[in-house]
Amino acid sequence: MIDTENLYRILRVHKATAWADILPPQLATALQPGRHKLFPVWKEIIENQKEFSDHERLLTEDTVRIGSTHDLSGQEHALLKIQLESFQPWRKGPFDFFGIHIDTEWRSDWKWRRLMPHIAPLDNRMVLDVGCGNGYFCWRMLGAGAKCVIGIDPLLLNFMQFQLIRKLHGGAPPVFVLPLGIEDLPSPLKIFDTVFSMGVLYHRRSPIDHLLELKNCLTPGGELVLETLIIDGGNNTVLMPEDRYAGMRNVWFVPSSHTLISWLSRCGFHNIRLVDVTKTTVEEQRSTAWMPFHSLQDHLDPDNSALTVEGLPAPLRAIFLAEAP
Repeated sequence: MIDTENLYRILRVHKATAWADILPPQLATALQPGRHKLFPVWKEIIENQKEFSDHERLLTEDTVRIGSTHDLSGQEHALLKIQLESFQPWRKGPFDFFGIHIDTEWRSDWKWRRLMPHIAPLDNRMVLDVGCGNGYFCWRMLGAGAKCVIGIDPLLLNFMQFQLIRKLHGGAPPVFVLPLGIEDLPSPLKIFDTVFSMGVLYHRRSPIDHLLELKNCLTPGGELVLETLIIDGGNNTVLMPEDRYAGMRNVWFVPSSHTLISWLSRCGFHNIRLVDVTKTTVEEQRSTAWMPFHSLQDHLDPDNSALTVEGLPAPLRAIFLAEAP
């Protein structure tokens, strides 16, 4: 499923042979059929998906759009909708595939709009998206002019959603998603001009190690785009939930913006800037027909939306930029 020939060629051109050499066994382990009961079903859908040679591909607008309704017969359109539904839940987006609109849990385009005015232009850059989900942002990065985008996310459903999208896109676009975590990358790698880590830091048991891993992926002077949960407070203020946070079990550390800037500085980053702080609303993250499970609304205090159901501060997200030494 992965276009390994082009991926390995790109890695070797950028002197990442050490990664290219260890990727085959990593991928073989990550894609063992027994990892998920639906893996064979998803794999068959992707392998049998019709390829198109001449259809619309729009990566520069809020909705990543591939094809139009007129490209498919009525029967093909109905079948594709059923197949897309078998890949639920769809969390990052929105997408439109041949006239089928995927209304995802997250309006990820809102986040993209918030960060784009601030980051270094992506033209001709090697880009890494850590915790990329189904690759929505990877496609937006490619649409913004990136030379090559590699996303990593260990969740098999996210990987399979991306592979289906890439098959629908057709051709050999220089965008890849791998079913790996950042800890699987050799260190130091230092081949990426821009590294994104969005919605990952608070899931890491050691946030400092995560920041160092991100730094080791960047070329000297490369840019880190870090988006994460924060809380109000001064330096050294950190929230560590006793159990869940907004229904999530795997939230470890939520720092104040001042604390996170200190962490970035301690890890050796330069030119650190906080460029956006936005409260997450139930309009930006919500249940939909394509993600019919509990979402943010279900995890806020019904009497006080400023608090989670656990009585903790409701989600507040910030975007930081920093440069590698």
